[in-house]
Amino acid sequence: MLTLLGGIALLVLGYFTYGRYIEKNFSIDPERTTPAEALKDGYDFVPMSKSKNAIIELLNIAGTGPIFGPIMGALYGPVAYIWIIVGCIFGGAVHDYMVGMISLRNDGAHLPELTSKYLGKPVKHIVNIFAMLLLMLVATVFVTSPANLIASITPDWMTIGIITVLIFAYYLISTILPIDKAMGKVYPWFGAILIISTIAIGISLLTGGHNLPELTMGTMQNFHPKGTPIFPAIFFTISCGAISGFHATQAPMVSRTSTNEREGRFLFYGMMIAEGVIAMIWAGASMALFDGQTLSQMIDAGTPSAVVNQVSTMLLGNVFGTVAIIGVIVLPISSGLSAFRSLRTILADYMNIKQDSMKKILMMTIPLFVISFFLTKVDFNLIWRYFNWANQVTAVIALLMSTRYLYLKNKNYLVTLLPATFMLYACVVYILSEPIGFRMGLQTATYLVGLVATVAIMALYWTTGVNQKAALDPEAELLNDHLPIGTFATAEAVTAAAVAE
Repeated sequence: MLTLLGGIALLVLGYFTYGRYIEKNFSIDPERTTPAEALKDGYDFVPMSKSKNAIIELLNIAGTGPIFGPIMGALYGPVAYIWIIVGCIFGGAVHDYMVGMISLRNDGAHLPELTSKYLGKPVKHIVNIFAMLLLMLVATVFVTSPANLIASITPDWMTIGIITVLIFAYYLISTILPIDKAMGKVYPWFGAILIISTIAIGISLLTGGHNLPELTMGTMQNFHPKGTPIFPAIFFTISCGAISGFHATQAPMVSRTSTNEREGRFLFYGMMIAEGVIAMIWAGASMALFDGQTLSQMIDAGTPSAVVNQVSTMLLGNVFGTVAIIGVIVLPISSGLSAFRSLRTILADYMNIKQDSMKKILMMTIPLFVISFFLTKVDFNLIWRYFNWANQVTAVIALLMSTRYLYLKNKNYLVTLLPATFMLYACVVYILSEPIGFRMGLQTATYLVGLVATVAIMALYWTTGVNQKAALDPEAELLNDHLPIGTFATAEAVTAAAVAE
């Protein structure tokens, strides 16, 4: 119990201390007009309240990640708590804040456009591929996982196939609606269900006399029943509860609806901390109610959805347990919707197809749904493994983009460079060792090759950054993003007019 409560307390403390430092390091300007106000279009750029934006951000980034991931991470034992706490405070929350705020300073731009601007245009194509692959996998995972959960609490005639079609129908309708109608009206209700059910699970866990494993010197070891090594697997198993590249595709959505830069720490850093709290509760519940072998068998037999059902009913009974399951369902439903919406806009930007008519929106949306529908027929565990790797590679790219931003502006860039380097090494080792990659297995050669590759990538990254900074004019847009929206567009227009004359 002490470890769970202490871990949650550390997460909250991290928000008020390290989160405040990250905000100060970024140098916010509360007086600057935001994209929501300057570029208001009634569809994606819509000013909304801080509370609505917070709920949208939380539901967009959460999905089943902070629940399914910690459930599978619980197989490692109490050591999973360490990654959730440390990863969330120093990795995930910093990642989310930086991407959200840099997007806000760049007209609500998505990650591919930001990487093109700060890391170079060739990188844009790589990021677009990873972002679209990631969003397609996320969207598919967040169709199959809620379908399984809904099937567990509905009559037998409501098959997974029927539920899948209904979820796609909901996504289609919501994807083509303005953001304040698709999310602003519904998400507060979803958020209330999620928060109430999570609190109920936590209270029942703490007051029900359950044996919650504590993190001690004796338990700081690998308890995985299959002997899966902690590094690098746990950093991919627990992603959304610690650090997740998927969030980099979602933060720009909220940067287009925020009305003050002062809200950024609460919206981006704070909602990631909230996700960490959710992850702590579900990791604790999984460890307290099941031994590793039982938990592993349940996951293998019915995906983590089976564990969600058991935890909810064991802690809250059939009636309130069903409400808790609904609270879990709203997470992937909301994140699946936001994934499709982000995927559509990123693809449209990449193909330069302006989304200014229903015909163009449907032209981009329907093919994505068809592809995702066929992916739902693929084994969940296989999709999850590919999703995990693509997810963390995207996080690395987002952190490197953030590092370049801070470096160019003479800010403390170590806050993003250190987690970026660590996760890059984990990503390289993962793809070298796993069956979905080069199948080298975890041996000394794998770690050495991974280290050499990581050093080479970081050396190239650093060299290009030094050259980029040396070539920049002090008046360049990259160094003056704090100026009002349209400043550089106006300057370009004046220059073009002068040349024409």
